[in-house]
Amino acid sequence: MLIETENTPNPATVKFLPGRPVMSSGTRDFATAEEAEASPLAEALFTLGDVTGVFFGRDFVSVTVAPGVNWSDVKPDVIGILLDHFAGDMPLFKPASAASIAVPSEEAGGYDPADEDIVVQIKELIETRVRPAVANDGGDIVFSGYAQGKVWLKMQGACSGCPSSTATLKNGIEQLLKHYVPEVTEVLAA
Repeated sequence: MLIETENTPNPATVKFLPGRPVMSSGTRDFATAEEAEASPLAEALFTLGDVTGVFFGRDFVSVTVAPGVNWSDVKPDVIGILLDHFAGDMPLFKPASAASIAVPSEEAGGYDPADEDIVVQIKELIETRVRPAVANDGGDIVFSGYAQGKVWLKMQGACSGCPSSTATLKNGIEQLLKHYVPEVTEVLAA
């Protein structure tokens, strides 16, 4: 089994591609070792000590390390853990663990029901135009809310804490949403 790696725009995060599906649907973000207890794979990655974030995408795992950590020191250990996990066909989540259930982004976002038409347009643009590009960089973006022209989005995986995430939100996503949904006046990080 070969695990490919890709650098991401976030220098603290590397995207690992095991050559097989990781999540059959959705994504899952682990920002702490406590959150990672729901997944044997995420938990093992956090035991390395330098890992500060793990993100499962459809066909990749993004791993974020602490500031100042040299990826050349950590990458062999991460690959070893991933190889053991995927070659052994181990489960991604612990059985009968409610912690493995994540609320889909569509249910997590707050907005006034009167704005339903606007929110549907925003979510469709995020799903079709934004998420694929963000996934290429080892992360995800989810709708968090809409009110009075303001859209709140949450960056996950490699995109969370990325130096260019603010520029992505303001110069890329905000301009796209404003162009297609005139009611949108601003995009903010949730």
